[in-house]
Amino acid sequence: MTLPTRSIGQFTVSAIGLGCMNICHAYGTPPSEEEAGRLLNRALDLGVTFLDTAAIYGLGQSERLIQRYVMHRKGEFTLASKCVMDAPDGKSRVLDGSPAAIAATLDRALARLGTDHIDLYYLHRPDRNVPIEDSVGALKQAVEAGKIGAIGLSEMGADLIRRAHAVHPIAAVQSEYSPMVRNPEVAVLDTCRELGIAFVAFSPVARGMLARGVRDDHFEKHDIRLTMPRFTGENLAHNLTVVAKFEALALEAGCTPAQLALAWVLAQGNDIIPIPGTRSIAHLEEDVAAATITVAPDVLEEAASLFAGTIRGARYAAFAQATVDTELLPGEELA
Repeated sequence: MTLPTRSIGQFTVSAIGLGCMNICHAYGTPPSEEEAGRLLNRALDLGVTFLDTAAIYGLGQSERLIQRYVMHRKGEFTLASKCVMDAPDGKSRVLDGSPAAIAATLDRALARLGTDHIDLYYLHRPDRNVPIEDSVGALKQAVEAGKIGAIGLSEMGADLIRRAHAVHPIAAVQSEYSPMVRNPEVAVLDTCRELGIAFVAFSPVARGMLARGVRDDHFEKHDIRLTMPRFTGENLAHNLTVVAKFEALALEAGCTPAQLALAWVLAQGNDIIPIPGTRSIAHLEEDVAAATITVAPDVLEEAASLFAGTIRGARYAAFAQATVDTELLPGEELA
């Protein structure tokens, strides 16, 4: 199948990519390795040509699964991974943006992926103890050595994007973006467009809330949503009343809520590439279909207006927000 395409630096990728965190990490019990392999291959069969992973996902397991199940099809997709957040000993998570740590993480990633080149390599988070210029400088050296093709940034604000871009052209900036989560509109999207940088939208269905995947806060142990203020308690109860209106709008428009969310993200600009993640082939097929459906502009406008100033709870707790550099929305309080 051939999907519409968009550009990230020198790469042409499917308009919807696949986030590969869910196949081993973050949302409770992961699928089996075989199920993950089937999901990855089904994504490629559906025309997805952009896979996004990271060293920290499953402590390297996501990269290993990609190697095991789809690297023999590498000619069919653009591969992105990330450094700075890592577990060098395979057990303990660290955040280290020093050039030495970045180089070591990259070498381990190349070994796990069974390759000598990663197309797009992100700084997963800013390290406030290391100047961004030093971290990007390490990736610039990796580009020059042929180990990576392009440089990306994740969860960074406008000032850091500009400083990074001055060291080496940045191909992509990644952050959470959906009809519910609009933080990139504060400054990041404008900065990316001014500098000619693609924007990669992770969690475009709001970590399942816009995909009928959240009905209460009875999450499995270790589900990261347990730490996120808008997914628990009274905040969640309120937010689900808004989500119910979004679901009714999708039904009226003849698509699923997830498809409406993805159609909205896609409509915000041809420089935006959403990367929904899932453990389900059925949900994968539903997501990918959003690249080829048409939703009326007034429906998209209404979808966004539902969430304007109505969502309660920050997207991260204070301890997690301290690791990112993205702008808060007006009135967005940390818990």
